[in-house]
Amino acid sequence: MELEEAKKISMELMETSKAAILTTIDSEGYPITRAMFNLRNSEQFPEFSELFNKQENEFIIYISTNTSSSKIEHIKTNPKISVYYCDPETFKGVMFGGEVDIVDDMDIKSKIWLDWWTSYYPEGLEDPDYTLLKLNPKTARFYYKLQHVRFEPGEK
Repeated sequence: MELEEAKKISMELMETSKAAILTTIDSEGYPITRAMFNLRNSEQFPEFSELFNKQENEFIIYISTNTSSSKIEHIKTNPKISVYYCDPETFKGVMFGGEVDIVDDMDIKSKIWLDWWTSYYPEGLEDPDYTLLKLNPKTARFYYKLQHVRFEPGEK
């Protein structure tokens, strides 16, 4: 499979996967994996499509989470994470890896905010338990039909 085709399908997976599968490393060095909102899913979160289309790196990933979650504890100790998107019916998948940043910029946080999230963050956008993570992936691995294409998401 050609690199450009793998990148195109990877982007499609990001836009259609029902969940973003996040893996962090706990304090004992074990991977912990969980399903998160896929904010790139254009059907579930159409409000964010324009924002993602304007990113310098088209593969940038944002994840909203609770500050009080174990994810944040893991990330503060070891910021290396992976995020996996897949279509389980066709066994297509792409995994992105790199070091994640905790976003402090309120302008960016306000762009990745929906009012119904007050059920998770009662104080709204400024709730201290609302954290936004940003992954500018350093590596990607696309998988389909025993084919494996590795690429650097920031390269053109």
